[in-house]
Amino acid sequence: MIIWTVANQKGGVGKTTSTVSLGGLLAERGFRVLLIDLDPHASLTYYFGIDSEELEHSAYDVLLAGSDVDRDSIVKAIHTTEFENIDVMPAAMGLATLDRKLGTRSGMGLVLRKGLRKLRMDYDYVLIDVPPVLGVLMVNALAACTRVIVPVQTETLALKGLERMLQTLELVKNSLKQYHDVTVVPTMYDRRTRASLEAYQALVKKHGEKVWTGMIPVDTKFRDASAAHTPPSMFAPKARGVLAYSQLLEHLLKQI
Repeated sequence: MIIWTVANQKGGVGKTTSTVSLGGLLAERGFRVLLIDLDPHASLTYYFGIDSEELEHSAYDVLLAGSDVDRDSIVKAIHTTEFENIDVMPAAMGLATLDRKLGTRSGMGLVLRKGLRKLRMDYDYVLIDVPPVLGVLMVNALAACTRVIVPVQTETLALKGLERMLQTLELVKNSLKQYHDVTVVPTMYDRRTRASLEAYQALVKKHGEKVWTGMIPVDTKFRDASAAHTPPSMFAPKARGVLAYSQLLEHLLKQI
C-alpha cells in the first residue's frame, strides 16, 4: 500500500483538487484507492456528496481512538462511493478540537500510521488531504506517508507557504526520524499572465529538483466536476487540467 499526503501550509492552492484528481486517475487504472479527509472544513468529504455533520463515523473517531485504534474503528470510518475503486474516509468538525483535546498525549502523531497498517491488504493507494495548519492532523498525515505532494499556486505569495511547508517537513524528519520524498506541483497556472510565469520561474529556480516539470493550468472543468461530485477525469476526461494531472501521475508512478 502506497501512501501520499497532499499538503501545504497555505490554503486555496489546489490540495483537494489534486487529491481527487490523482485518486480518480488511479481508480480508473484499476487501483483500489482510499481518500482520507483530515481537514475540518471537509472539502474532500463534500466533494463526494457526503455531509460531514450527519456522519456516525469519520476520521475524527479514528484519531480519537489514539493508541487503541483497531481495524474495526478504521473500517467503520470508511464510506464507499458510487465510483468503482474509490472509498473515502470523511472528515468531521470534531477534527478541529483534537489539538486541544489530545495534542499533548504521547503517540498522538502516529495514530493514523498505526491504523492504516491494518488496511495494507485492502488498498493499493491512500491519498490524504490535510488542513493548512501544523498540528496533530498534519503530523499524523506526514507520519503515515513516504511521499508528500505539495501543490503551490503560481503566484508570489503562495511561494512563502511552500517555504513553511518545507520547514515543517524538516521538523518532522528530525522528530520522527522519517524522510519524505517531496514533489512540488505548480497549480493554477495561467499562461496569459506574466505573474504566473514569473512565479513559476522563481519556484523552479529555488526548488528545481523538487518541482515537477509540468504545471496544472487554470481550468473551469475542475469547478464543474466538483459541483457534479465527480472526479475530474470521469467528468471531463479530455479537459486540459485532467491531461496535466495524468502527466503528473505518470511522473509520480515512475518514482515508486
